[in-house]
Amino acid sequence: MPFQSDQILTLDIGAGSVKLGLFVRLRGNGLELASYAIRSLDADPANEEDRLSEITSAIRDILRERQIRPQPVLLSVPGQAVFSRLVRLPPVGPEKLQQIIQYEAQQNVPFPINEVVWDYQLIGSGAGEVDVMLAAIKSEIIEQLTDSVAAAGLQPDLVDVAPMAIYNAVRYNYTDLPSCTLVVDIGARSTDLIFIESDRVFNRSIPVGGNTITQQIMREFNLSYRDAEKLKIAHAFVAFGGAYEAPASEVADKVSKSVRSVMTRLHTEITRSINFYRTQQSGGAPGRILLTGGTSVIPYTDTFLKEKLQIEVDYLNPFLNVAVDPSIDAKEIGSKAHLLAGSVGLALRRSLTCPVELNLLPQKIIEEKNFRKKYPFFALSMVAAVLIVLVWCAYFLRLATLGEQRLERLQARVRSLAAIESRMREHERVVSDLQNKFERVAALPVRRSLWLSMLSDIHSRLSEGMWLASVKPVLREKTPPAGSDTELGGAMGMGMEMPGSPRPAGPQFVDAVEITGLAYLDKVPEGAAIRLRDALRESPFFTDQTEITASPVPPRDDFVADFTIKAVLKDPIAL
Repeated sequence: MPFQSDQILTLDIGAGSVKLGLFVRLRGNGLELASYAIRSLDADPANEEDRLSEITSAIRDILRERQIRPQPVLLSVPGQAVFSRLVRLPPVGPEKLQQIIQYEAQQNVPFPINEVVWDYQLIGSGAGEVDVMLAAIKSEIIEQLTDSVAAAGLQPDLVDVAPMAIYNAVRYNYTDLPSCTLVVDIGARSTDLIFIESDRVFNRSIPVGGNTITQQIMREFNLSYRDAEKLKIAHAFVAFGGAYEAPASEVADKVSKSVRSVMTRLHTEITRSINFYRTQQSGGAPGRILLTGGTSVIPYTDTFLKEKLQIEVDYLNPFLNVAVDPSIDAKEIGSKAHLLAGSVGLALRRSLTCPVELNLLPQKIIEEKNFRKKYPFFALSMVAAVLIVLVWCAYFLRLATLGEQRLERLQARVRSLAAIESRMREHERVVSDLQNKFERVAALPVRRSLWLSMLSDIHSRLSEGMWLASVKPVLREKTPPAGSDTELGGAMGMGMEMPGSPRPAGPQFVDAVEITGLAYLDKVPEGAAIRLRDALRESPFFTDQTEITASPVPPRDDFVADFTIKAVLKDPIAL
């Protein structure tokens, strides 16, 4: 299909599937879905390299099947891959607003600001204050994703965040929402909660999704990832609680109970997020829930959440105000509508002004786009250059004789300048060495903030009713590779030395930290230490080798329980 100026191509890349949508602009800023395709990703989400390769392969298959030629495409990335934060700023003039937002981004984004792609959006104002949505993603992650898309033959033109694309789709299609509405996007890796109230939006990502159910089935039946996924698709539904009769199939019964177990955990996280939104963000109680996402269509999910939350639950329809081409079967699009809300939100970015417009396009792609715009000027410049060369050739032929006479004088001068150049190169080398040392010292403040960021990250993952008793480094001797970042960190004083801790001779490195804490038994549900361990495994600082090393059963009359977790660092830190 040839590219037309009124076409909009969207690509919603989730953890478990790739959704491509082809939209057409209509008169009056209207929008119509002309074609779409959905491909599941069979690779284990834990294997990122295989997943990126499968994304490229899936896009190529769709383009070949739909006969779509290479053209610009609008992308969206999952909410769990993006760090988002709502900050409230004092009212200032436009000339100072950018500076304050830059400062807030450096303070709130948990990565060095030069290692992320970030953007912001003014989304409303409170009493004399301005609400700003910050969004950031690691440059490495988004560049790998855009490279995979480019390898399939498409040109990334915009990168949106999936929850914000869904928010734009809801705002466009629903005009009669309650004062506070909660959109629950249940995906493969995570669930995005999007609170919509007045002109405000607040989103939160929960690490519970379809893959959580698959992993539960893997453990329950001792299956591989792909076999467990097939079993989930064949038999999954939310089991009825209480005295309901179990299914006749024992397999279906066990699968449904695994699903209910995960949905119960999801319900707990939703309840906690609602309480957080109401207390910390001064929001209202949701009067309606809109379900979307691939996992949301597991049978009885809406009934389960409605029963548990006591809130009206419906499925999100992104095509209330978006036309669908008559060639697309109504039943088919009805069964896939829960997967296309993000695609509709992306297409709206090119057809009208949206409430939230974020763009996490990597800098290198922006530079390539700007370079392509200059192609016509380059062509004209080349033609002009050729004409100039021809004119000058004639002129230089006339000067050839004079040039030979001056050549001998110039060669003598060149030899004298060559000696001066040699000395200048030596000085340039010295200046370059000094500049490199200065840059390494200038990076010291960022590196020294590592421990503060780590402690803040640990504290943010504690459940209510839990507190830290101590955080101790686990030391061991190790010889780092020459010139490594850990070697540089140690040289700059990034290591943490706890009072009273002996330091043996030889290079010392912190490979892990030992976290000791306590929990009120009447405030913290059973398994709080396990949830904290799982939360630490998802931290950017610790690996999946993080384990609970001690969690003794407290005496019957005790009101607190202690625990000890050994959190293994992804990158050892030199002392």
